[in-house]
Amino acid sequence: MCSAFAIVSLALASILLAMPAHAENASREGENAQILQAFAKQHRDTEHSKAITDKDKQRVMFMLGVALLSFVLITGGLGIAVGLFGKQLFVAHMIFAGLSMTLAVVHAIVGIVWFFPF
Repeated sequence: MCSAFAIVSLALASILLAMPAHAENASREGENAQILQAFAKQHRDTEHSKAITDKDKQRVMFMLGVALLSFVLITGGLGIAVGLFGKQLFVAHMIFAGLSMTLAVVHAIVGIVWFFPF
């Protein structure tokens, strides 16, 4: 019973101590709103100037596609060398296969994020 009373007393004391601080903050809401509006305007202006054009996006996708096609061809060549000719290139084949899969996933994600709605 005594500990419950102490907990309730501490809770009420903390609320009473916080009320004056809340009243002081409420008087500054107008200033805070102006600061937030100025920040939002500056952020919009900065974002607009940093926008990536569709041509830049197409270039990035093209370069990703070229690298992906190269990795797939290298992986296939290494796989043929291992399978048909018995070369000891299995580790290199697996490394390029992992790189190919990673680049394929990146290429797909970037394509969906940038070009999904067309």
